[in-house]
Amino acid sequence: MNTSLNPTPAQPLPHGLPFLRLGFRPFYFGAALFAVAVMLLWFGIFVGRLAPASGMTPVLWHAHEMLFGFAAAVIVGFLLTAGRAWTGLPTPRGAMLAALFALWAGARVAAFVGPHAIFFVLDVVFLPLVAVLFVRVLWRAGNRRNLKVGAVLALLGLANLVFHLAAAGIVAIDPVRPLYGALSLIIVLELIIGGRVIPSFTMNVTPGLKLQGPSRRDAVAVVLTVLGLACWMHDGPRYVAAGLLASAAILHVVRWVLWAPWVTVKRPILWILHVSYAWIPVGLALLAAAEMGWIGASSGIHALAVGATGGLVIGMLTRTARGHTGRPLKVSGIEAAAYVMVLAAAVVRVAAPLVAPAVYSQALVLSGALWVAAFAIYLIKYTPWLMTTRLDGSDG
Repeated sequence: MNTSLNPTPAQPLPHGLPFLRLGFRPFYFGAALFAVAVMLLWFGIFVGRLAPASGMTPVLWHAHEMLFGFAAAVIVGFLLTAGRAWTGLPTPRGAMLAALFALWAGARVAAFVGPHAIFFVLDVVFLPLVAVLFVRVLWRAGNRRNLKVGAVLALLGLANLVFHLAAAGIVAIDPVRPLYGALSLIIVLELIIGGRVIPSFTMNVTPGLKLQGPSRRDAVAVVLTVLGLACWMHDGPRYVAAGLLASAAILHVVRWVLWAPWVTVKRPILWILHVSYAWIPVGLALLAAAEMGWIGASSGIHALAVGATGGLVIGMLTRTARGHTGRPLKVSGIEAAAYVMVLAAAVVRVAAPLVAPAVYSQALVLSGALWVAAFAIYLIKYTPWLMTTRLDGSDG
């Protein structure tokens, strides 16, 4: 990496506001800020002091905003940044990027203080628009390999549309179903992207380490995961769903072990990705147990949503922001503490209904407080970096 303050001829000269030069900047900032705000609002709802003006039930609002507000912002920021690296072509920046961010932020505000009609319009437009822009860049570059990522993004937009129609009573389905679908699609994205970057990042910093590339076993694991989550989401035959989910969990454990997670113990920026990925088989196994009627589904859902997604998010928010602002890929103690807080929030949220139902309410508050603290740390440390030019003076 060139660390000179003067860009080389191969590096584009920086132009425009630094905050709007690349997708990760506004959307990582927005996601971290919203991660704090949405949980504080949820505390207010939990104690009966607040309620969404849209008329949506508090649980539906919370689940929707964590998936289509928080997680979607991270996904969009990552893909608009990765898209440029994958293709060498520009992705939205400047006024276009500002408009996309404003659309996302407007939907988040409308979700809580606006009528459902305004929330609906702002929210359902966002993901399809990003999907079109992202796929257009891939298509122009002939990058067919990543079109499936664009397809998942488009399907997320469809799930959001179905959710809104169900929540408004326009289609006769339980609005929880498209939320389950959205969580499933996010997990599929994590399997695709995680399967590429986690072993690659691990080999890059471990001299002599050779990890196996994508195999038929990996493909089978992904297919079983998709089938199992689809069966669970659509309330299919319970024993079939349980078998598929349990089988997928076993294969993901094998996949994870073959990535040699133990070599990352002294590298927090890497172990957070390994540990977070390990929550995927845990979540799948818990959902399998729920399908068998042994436990409730909440623990499995939150293992995937808080443990896997929350952990991978905080790991990628730090790693990609450091890399794309020209900083070393090595985190400080305070960032490692944020990692631990997110993982601890997941442990508390997943374990509470299983082992400590008597203190369930207190456990929810503790889990939420750990989540807020972790993303507040990110905001404090990373906001100045997201707002300013790269250390090496290049564009991005």
